[in-house]
Amino acid sequence: MITFSGKHSTTVPARYNHQLKEINMRTFLLCLLFGLFIPFCLKGQQTPDQPFSPDYFPFSVWYSGGDARAPMLSSVTEQSMEEWRNDLQQIKDLGFNTVRTWVEWQRAEPRPGEYNFENLRLLMQLADEIGLKVFIQMYVDSAPDWIGKMHPTAKFQTQSGVAVESQSAPGFCTDNDGVADAVHNFYTETARVANEYSNFYGWDLWSEPHIINWANIDYVQNAQFCYCPYTQEKFRNWLREKYESLDNLNTAWHRGFETWDDVSPPRFSTILSYTDYLDWKTFIYEKLQDDLGARYDAVRVADYHNVITSHAAVSSIIISPHLGVGATDDFLMADVVDFYGVSLYPKHNHPDRHWPAWRVMNMMDFARSANKDKGGWYVGELQAGIGTIALLISDPVTPGDHNVWVWSAIAKGAKAINIYAYYPMSSGYESGGYGLVNQDGTVTERAINAGQIARTVNENMDLFLQSQPEKAQIAIVYNPLSQMVGGAQRRFEFPGGHHDSLIGYYRVFAEHNIPVDFIHRRDLEDGDLSQYKLILLPWSLMFTKDAAEGLKQYVENGGFVAAEARLAWNDERGYASDRIPGMGLSEVFGVQEYEVWMREEDISIQVADLNHPATSNLKGNPDMTGTLYGASAKPVEGANVTVLANLGLTGDPAITVNNFGSGEAMLIGTFLGMANHPVLIEENVTFIRGLADWANVDLNVTSSHDGHSEAPVTIRLQENEDGWLLFAINHGYHSQEIEIQIHNMEAGDYSISELVHKYHFDANVQHQNLQIQAELDGRSALVWDINKK
Repeated sequence: MITFSGKHSTTVPARYNHQLKEINMRTFLLCLLFGLFIPFCLKGQQTPDQPFSPDYFPFSVWYSGGDARAPMLSSVTEQSMEEWRNDLQQIKDLGFNTVRTWVEWQRAEPRPGEYNFENLRLLMQLADEIGLKVFIQMYVDSAPDWIGKMHPTAKFQTQSGVAVESQSAPGFCTDNDGVADAVHNFYTETARVANEYSNFYGWDLWSEPHIINWANIDYVQNAQFCYCPYTQEKFRNWLREKYESLDNLNTAWHRGFETWDDVSPPRFSTILSYTDYLDWKTFIYEKLQDDLGARYDAVRVADYHNVITSHAAVSSIIISPHLGVGATDDFLMADVVDFYGVSLYPKHNHPDRHWPAWRVMNMMDFARSANKDKGGWYVGELQAGIGTIALLISDPVTPGDHNVWVWSAIAKGAKAINIYAYYPMSSGYESGGYGLVNQDGTVTERAINAGQIARTVNENMDLFLQSQPEKAQIAIVYNPLSQMVGGAQRRFEFPGGHHDSLIGYYRVFAEHNIPVDFIHRRDLEDGDLSQYKLILLPWSLMFTKDAAEGLKQYVENGGFVAAEARLAWNDERGYASDRIPGMGLSEVFGVQEYEVWMREEDISIQVADLNHPATSNLKGNPDMTGTLYGASAKPVEGANVTVLANLGLTGDPAITVNNFGSGEAMLIGTFLGMANHPVLIEENVTFIRGLADWANVDLNVTSSHDGHSEAPVTIRLQENEDGWLLFAINHGYHSQEIEIQIHNMEAGDYSISELVHKYHFDANVQHQNLQIQAELDGRSALVWDINKK
């Protein structure tokens, strides 16, 4: 690690040391040459662990000249300048402030070291003339053929040894040093060109990262990547660092390797141990992070300060680590860029697969949470028009859809909106889809509306940049290890268990307008948890000792925790704990598992205590519903636990609460969250909502529509130096009369301006509550700027 001193002291990860030394020396020499003040010149070297302070809110459409679909590029002809200028002028006139263009490796480097950036240069020039900034999307998954000829052993390989012939995609494996050098040189050369133009704003280095992209290797059963010799060597180096000796690795894997060269990734599972599989999948997560970080380094050679981003195909809460093409972890990926984002296609194709409101909110909240320490996140792609996948066609994308999607993202802290795409796709199985305008370039109603939203953001840019969402006091733990219980052999058993369990809790809080974060298991291991009054641990079947210790300290210091059945059953090696909850957590929860019953149907949880804050709003003689496991508990020696509910199968305690240190720990002996999704169960909802009361979570904003799940009205509060932004977003299709209360306000007069429809009124607060009433049309949003006079 190295530390730069100055106005802001910044600790830089060791991976950036070499690159930054090179950059700093170059900057130092330039400063001497031009006689500039040295501290000024050294200021502004951007690294991912430095919060990026944006001074601009890009609101863009994807456009790269002509109507070629990304990552393809139109040929530059004599007519291109006039045609592209007309398109760009129309984009500007609609209200957008940025175009998101792209650079494709295959077209831009047709021969080694011979670069062709004519498309980029023409677009940058025309955009500058018209007054648009430019954001660049990089594409190297479609690789030039020469790279394969130079490095024929760098083809991606499956676990069965099948080498994948690239058909432009998926390209070649960057674990080969020659391929990696070529990729990174291409990034650096592109950065040199982009930085010649004053209207250049920033980067997206990798669209929807995986080990392989845009290639469906369906001729190999359960194809897993990558087993090429270079990835295998990288994995061996990773294992050397983790285990330090071959003897330690042999012990962990139950193997008898004689040399490190004998070690290879697992290809199938055995009954003995699946530690090898856990190591391999953890390595894949970290390899993808490292690959993205290397691209960041390559751009920083020539671009020291512009914002650098990347974006996932979907939030990683949806993605299983068993995914053969390589799963990403949004929290890890966010560590190595300035902002990490996500693609949002709520109407991607078949109407039966359109996203409900909770999915729209969840994708955004997860992306926001992964970027929590960065002060914002990016919408990498937002669906512009009707979705098409061959014969599958979505319902039309409407102006109302964009109202809900865009304002929801901004309400949840997004600092850029990138609409995909300006023209519909011109080729491929998505042809005719995802366009903001028609294929012939004529403007649509949704284009006019999206441009108007962009104008509103432009007019209030500083306000949206400076405002931050109200901090959540509830956190749900995302723990991808728990998706790997049983290893590869058991990957098809309850594949949605982790996701459904988390969503079953998330929906309750989101639909009641109670802010909630997702935090990573690693935040329990070494993070600052003081922001949270309540931490939820659904489906936490596999845990680490460090996470268990962090959880213990959190409760001891006054935190409230609710965890589900079989907490810390396995450790990160796949080894069973001596009791459950494992790793010393029985002491925290005051109980240990007595019996466990597996049922794939509903499991009755009979409430025994209606006086507890979590159960007090349940009516009558209620039963809650769990699923998969019904686990009974017995107190550990010396514990004095409260029993809230019993297992219907046996009558034994199923939900217990224990005082530990200054906090409290609740063990729920089933999967209430999983049972609560996709169909909400009234008693489960009431109980989960009651957990916030149990932990004394502050409700700074409430509304008349809290808890409406079918057509929710989202209410979100943001804070800034001068006051607040209040968002109200109607996900439903019918008008709603809403009443909103902002609590704990100072007495006095307030000035309130609505930003979407541009009206103003004053309000007086006498009893700490500011009340706002409004009519909210279906699929619409209102945004109020609130300032104390």
